[in-house]
Amino acid sequence: MRTDGDSWDLASSVGATATAVAASRALASRGPDPLIEDPYAAALVNAVGIPHFVEVAEGQLDVDDPLFSARQMCEHIAVRTRFFDQMFIDACAAGIRQAVILASGLDTRAYRLAWPAGTVVFEIDQPAVIDFKTQVLTKAGATPAAERRTIGVDLRDDWPRALRDGGFDPGRPTAWIAEGLLIYLPPEAQDRLLDAVTELSAPGSRLATEHMDAQALTGDWAKAMTERGRRLGSTIDLTELFYTGPRNSAADYLGAQGWSVTVQPNSDAYTANGFAPPADELIALTGDSGYLTAQLG
Repeated sequence: MRTDGDSWDLASSVGATATAVAASRALASRGPDPLIEDPYAAALVNAVGIPHFVEVAEGQLDVDDPLFSARQMCEHIAVRTRFFDQMFIDACAAGIRQAVILASGLDTRAYRLAWPAGTVVFEIDQPAVIDFKTQVLTKAGATPAAERRTIGVDLRDDWPRALRDGGFDPGRPTAWIAEGLLIYLPPEAQDRLLDAVTELSAPGSRLATEHMDAQALTGDWAKAMTERGRRLGSTIDLTELFYTGPRNSAADYLGAQGWSVTVQPNSDAYTANGFAPPADELIALTGDSGYLTAQLG
């Protein structure tokens, strides 16, 4: 169960979810016609060493389950990855040269996206997570495609100060992503995070995150997802990781602070990528969840 001040590595608790996502990215990057291109995900998953996720990354685990089949996992992660990639691409096209990846985990965008010259990418996560990823990718011969600055700090601590101390300029427009993050924060911590992002953002800044239907993503949904995953070999227990219950809608909260918000439902995101929206019963329980983009000023 989550507690105030709890910690983790990439093989446990919230950290294991970052490894799960990287395994899906590695899977979707395989084959002659991959849905995405993440050349570094497999090395990271192998370095963490959780057998189930290594099998997923290597394409060795295809199951008779409509939610967790290889094709479904690939399409899901392709939709998600392309969404956050495109936000950074669009922000750079608009002239933004400062990016922040909150809870960066095993995110490899600083290495694999075609960043314009002069772009600075800040990655924020716990120091051990930052160090692990840096060491693995250095050993693999990977080189950042932008000026990568790592900020080793827990988001429950004074990360805005650490970010500024690391060279972040709040006077410049910034592109922020919070991928797979908000549901793992207590409701009040989510609000504090969005307050801090707003305070640090100059006009023209952009933000991308998931849009969560908090009424739909209940403990019952987390329990059902966990049970399905465990039958397939996953050890992640979402009931111990998610903070369910009432919380402010990020869309409404950001809108009240001056952000112009756009929400793309999951079904529209799948269709926009040329995929049929999944019809699994657990997907239906997520309500109108999807993807959120916002621009300030």
